[in-house]
Amino acid sequence: MHLKTSLLIPLVAATALAGCMAPPRDRLAGDQPPTTVEAVDLDRYMGRWFEIARADHSFERGCDGVIAEYARRADGMIRVLNSCWKAGLEGPVNVAEGRARIADPQSNAKLEVSFFGPFFGDYWIIDLAEDYSWVVVSEPEGRYLWILARDPQPGERFIETRLAALQARGFDTTALIYPEQWPSADAVPADMAD
Repeated sequence: MHLKTSLLIPLVAATALAGCMAPPRDRLAGDQPPTTVEAVDLDRYMGRWFEIARADHSFERGCDGVIAEYARRADGMIRVLNSCWKAGLEGPVNVAEGRARIADPQSNAKLEVSFFGPFFGDYWIIDLAEDYSWVVVSEPEGRYLWILARDPQPGERFIETRLAALQARGFDTTALIYPEQWPSADAVPADMAD
């Protein structure tokens, strides 16, 4: 019995990994990766971000009220804490903790993030407000795409402006998902305020 169990574990792990690694469709026209911003002040980047829009992918299906929080770690990496409320803001919350490392120390605009063992994925900062009030994140092939803001309700004009900028850069934004988001930063449940 012990032998069968030990053979099953790698199979289950391999199947789960294959499911996680199936990439979403490419949303970026052409073969050139998106350009990143010139420089990111990581200390200003730390803190809480609300997800305003995202490209569809399996690990956030059914998520609303999505929050990403970043903090420096003692080992030089960055702590990543993602919170997702399933099926609406009244639903159960799922929290995933990961870590990020700097892939391009000259600009700090290219990070690599891991939530699963030794596997890291690209996290490229391709647009960023001068006052660090919003950011657009993607990766080399444009398959993943997020619009994040410090304010969970940045308004329709903000969204229209970000979409127009992405479209001008060759991104297909037609299938972006706009999760239900908190009415204000103060509306986030108190146990998630840390």
